Parts: sequence; C-alpha cells; structure tokens
Amino acid sequence: MTELNQIKNLGIKGISILNKMGIYSVEELLEFYPFRYEELKKSDISTLKINDKIVIDGIVETTPSVYFFKRRMDRMTFKLNTGHNLYQISIFNRGFLKPKLMPGTKITVIGKLERKTGITAYDIKFGLIEEEKITPIYHTIYGVTEKQIRRWIEKALDLNINFTNQLPYFIEEQYHFLPKNDCIKAVHQPTDMNYLKLVLRQLKYEELFLFMLKMNYLKLNKTNKIGLKRNIPWSKIEEFVSKLPFPLTPDQNKCVKVIFEDLNNPQRMNRLLQGDVGSGKTIISFIAIYMNFLSHYQSALMAPTEILANQHYNNVQKILEPWGVKAVLLTGKTKAKEKKEILKGLNDGTIDVIIGTHALFTDDVIYKNLGLVITDEQHRFGVNQRSNLKNKGITPDILYMSATPIPRTYALTLYGDMDVSSIHTMPSGRKPVITTLKSEKEIKDVLTEMYRELKLNHQVYVIAPLIEESDKMDLKNVFELETNMNKAFGKLYKIGVLHGKMTNQEKDEVMTKFKNNEIQILISTTVIEVGVDVENATMMVIFDSFRFGLSALHQLRGRVGRNEIQSYCILVSNYETERLKILTKTNDGFKISEEDFLLRGSGDLFGSKQSGDMVFKIANLKSDYSLLLKAKEDSELFLKNPSDDERSKFLINYVEKYSQLD
Repeated sequence: MTELNQIKNLGIKGISILNKMGIYSVEELLEFYPFRYEELKKSDISTLKINDKIVIDGIVETTPSVYFFKRRMDRMTFKLNTGHNLYQISIFNRGFLKPKLMPGTKITVIGKLERKTGITAYDIKFGLIEEEKITPIYHTIYGVTEKQIRRWIEKALDLNINFTNQLPYFIEEQYHFLPKNDCIKAVHQPTDMNYLKLVLRQLKYEELFLFMLKMNYLKLNKTNKIGLKRNIPWSKIEEFVSKLPFPLTPDQNKCVKVIFEDLNNPQRMNRLLQGDVGSGKTIISFIAIYMNFLSHYQSALMAPTEILANQHYNNVQKILEPWGVKAVLLTGKTKAKEKKEILKGLNDGTIDVIIGTHALFTDDVIYKNLGLVITDEQHRFGVNQRSNLKNKGITPDILYMSATPIPRTYALTLYGDMDVSSIHTMPSGRKPVITTLKSEKEIKDVLTEMYRELKLNHQVYVIAPLIEESDKMDLKNVFELETNMNKAFGKLYKIGVLHGKMTNQEKDEVMTKFKNNEIQILISTTVIEVGVDVENATMMVIFDSFRFGLSALHQLRGRVGRNEIQSYCILVSNYETERLKILTKTNDGFKISEEDFLLRGSGDLFGSKQSGDMVFKIANLKSDYSLLLKAKEDSELFLKNPSDDERSKFLINYVEKYSQLD
C-alpha cells in the first residue's frame, strides 16, 4: 500500500479528511469511485420530445427575474438565445446566480424540455460546450468538495500505482477483460461513454466475484465448522415456553425448534432470524439464551444503541432471572468499579449473559465459556468482532436478528453462508397500524387526530427529517415542530425532544421520561427508529415523509402498534410518492422490503454500512443483480476446480483467511 503523503500538495488536513472517509492509502483513494457521471453533450433538438432531458448552450438574452415563495425558496426565469431558437428558462433556488447571468453571458443549460421553447433547468454551467465532456460525480462528506476530490485523485493517478487484476485467468480470457490500471484511469478520467460502460461492468463484476467467492467458500465449508457440545432436554424448553406471559405464534415455535436443533448439533450455528417489526424476534433470542444457559455456556447479546441495550436488559431480568440466569449490562455509561466487577464475573463464569453494545468484544472483555453471540439489528456480525473472538480462542454459535426483512431471492444469494429463519405471523391480539397520508394543508386534521389519542392518555411520536433549520432544504425540523406542538398542546401535555446531537445520557433521560409517560409527545429525528418499545405510544406522525426511504418509514411505524390497542401512523407530505402509497396499503414488512428493493435498489437494506462485510464500492445489488448471479456461478466453478497458478493460489488463501475469521 502507498501512503497518502506521497500525493503532492495533499497536506495533513487532506490526509485527515480522507482518513475520516475510511481512506488510508493511495490505492484506496483510487478505488473511491464516482457514484454517477454527467455527460455534457449538446442535445439534438430535432429528436427530443416533451419531458426529455436537454443540454443546450447559448447567450443570456434577458435580465433574469427572481420570484420568492414559501420560506427562502425562489424561481428564476430568463430567455436564452441558442442562435436558432429563443428558450424560456426556469430554474428553482438559483436566485443567487442572477448577478452573474446578465445579458450577453455565455452559458450551458441542463434540464427538462417542458414545451417546445420552454425548459425547466436543474443546472447551469458557465461557458459554451466546446466538446463532449464526461464529468465524474463523487460523494462529498466532511466538508470536502468535489473539486478537491478530483484534484487529489488526479495527483494520485500521476503516481502510476500498479493495480493487478484479482480475477482468475480463465475469467479474464473468457470475458476479454482490460488491465486493471486502464480501468482505474478510465473510471476517473473518462473520455468515451461506451468504453466507460465496459470498464464499469468489469470493475463491478470483479467486486461481486470476490464477494461471492467469500460467500460460496463459507457455504462450502460451513458443514466443517465444529461447534460446541450440548445436550439440551426439550422438556426443559417446553416448560420454559409454557410459563411465558404470552403464547408463541406458529412461526415463533418453528424458529425455537430450529434453533434448538442447531444448538444440539455439533456443527456451529450461523443463523439469521428475520421478522417484521413487532413480530417477536427478541423472545426467540431469550429462549436461545436459556438453551445455552442449560448447557452451562455464557451468552452475549449485542444491540446497536444503548437505549435498545437497556431495553433488552430490563426484559432479560423479567423473563430469564427467575430461572436462575445471571444477567448484566455493559455500556459506555457503566462506571469503572461496576465494569471491573462485570469483567471479573465474565472471566470466572458467574455471569451467564451480558447485554450491551460493541463494547462486549473489546480486548479487556474475557469470557470463561462464551457459547452464543446474538446481534440485534446488525444484520451481519462484523469481521472485526469475529476476529476478536477468534483471537481469544472462542468460536461461539451466532444468531443474527433483523427487523428489515430481506427479499427471499436476494437472501438466498447474499446469505448463502447462513441459514435463514423468518417470522411472518404477528403475535395474537396485535392490530395492524392504520396508515394515512395527509398534506400540510390538512394539518388541523392531524392535530385533531393527535388530540384524540392524547385524551385517551396515549402517547404520540412526532418525527422530523432535520435537527435544525436548513438554508438548503425547506423541511420541518425538530425545533420548529417543538414550537408548533407547544402552541397546540403545551398547556395540556408535556413535550420532549430527541435528536442525534444529544449525548447518550440526555437521550436516555428523555426516553425514560417518555416510557414512564412523563412526556406525552416526543419530537424526534430517526434516532428512535430501531427497536425502542413504548407500548402506550399509539400514534406516529412523520413530517416531510417523502424524504424517508420505504424501509425507514416502516421501521418508524413499527414503534407503535406494540400491543392490542389500535395504533395509527400519519404521513405528512405535500408529495404523494409511490412509496408513501405503498405504506397506506400494507403493513407486511416482507412485501415492503420487496417494493423497497424495486424502487431504490439495495442501498443500506442489508445493513452494509454497519457491518463492514457488504460495503460495495461500485456495484449495486439491484441494478447489477444479473451480474451478481454470473459472479456467483463463476465463483462456484472456480472453487470446484481451482487452477494451480499463482493468482488462483492467492485467491484461495484470501478466502481461507476470511473464513478463519468467521
């Protein structure tokens, strides 16, 4: 790997920004691929139809007029002379460009043809189109600009780093693949769109092949994974289940039996338990912990947030401690003295189950006999955590839980190394959440419905897409909603605020008050999305709901309807999008997952941003699914009959090393 300080004029600040972006070498910077390309090529007007994309250049003919509406939104209009036609140009929220767009200015307009001589533009570039140009567009974070990223990548390309293709030779020959160096250069400095398409396809295929090689290798070898010896009596599990304060659903019973068989099997369990929000996955995990306890092994339950970890701990105390299971909670708030006692208890075996966040697998946490690891809402147990356990000589059974159901076709491909159990049925007595769509003009109706629930001594969530006011987006924010809700309900009910900039302690205090009904209206960003359970909350109101993804909206809706009381979700939006309509028609998370995949692709549907196992640099699991299937087929063929050349040996060593972490 080549160090970043080799890049000319990058500087300490630039290196620090790249490190924050997860880039630590020149090679990693060059594999920070554009997420799209902008092709600047003058349109052939004669071939265009209304609503087609149009790219034209010309000279500004009239002084622009700017009209303001709503809060800080504007619409600018002016006429553009192309030499052949005079076009009326409209563009939103670019009023600040007016001083630069005086008559006589040469510009290029990119937009949509609304009528024969009318264009709604979404971008204006200064200067005429001299030649066809393809501009790579990069994701920008931490204050870095696209211009900076392009400059850094340009300087990195000047270093002439040598990339080698990582694919088996027979695949290179079969598909006539290009040298990797040529691909890296072309993807950042494209000159021809057809050539760029070939390059992108090759880079995507390589990434998907390496991923499927790991998945197929794990699948091939999972039957050889030696697990822990157990002999759990089924009668004990039946007794435990019969004493639960509620009956299990048929799907839950099925999952219990499968996990029972897994844990009694000498091979290691590697199972994904997926089910809709509120379907009862958590109680299945508690039963698994009890099975593990009967075998005299310790369990660890990892949650993504401290709020959820606390919730699990309280429930474990209620359900498992009466059966002799000693449980503890370890989070960032645990005091040093208490943590010392916990570490001692884990080491000497007096603690049976520990609940917490990623802190459960740090170097100072040493288990006497860890037999089961359960990860909630993490989708995949990260490579780093597996490595940490492996280094401690521990190879526990692993159960993953996900409330984001994965479409079956994709689950079979992507989780081929795992067994998948699904809970489709909901606990008895649960009523489907009634979801309605309201515009901001109907806000009085929304407030009336909120008041109806509050009068019944129920509680309400109110969700905003932003924490603070934004100059760039005219969206509701937490503090604006707090002001409005105080005007409507402040004299009658307590209102609380929760957002990501608060400390963990502040968040916990607010959530505790909400759970105890000391707060009746909780205004929040999506920090309450995962797992939080307040049974008395019966209404979810989501402002500017068009800004949220389908799965995120479904997860938010899942915070209500946690008992037999009828619950409601109100989507407030001036835009009636397809995904909002879907939510009003179904509560089935599996159907919603399928629709989400069709509408937006994989995105973070599989929790890839959290896990580190499924982060794709260039491939997209939806649009490149046929390529994924081809990579799957080719990787299986390679594993059945690997060649004896150096590259094949390297690939086998690569997947063997990966599987040893599992």
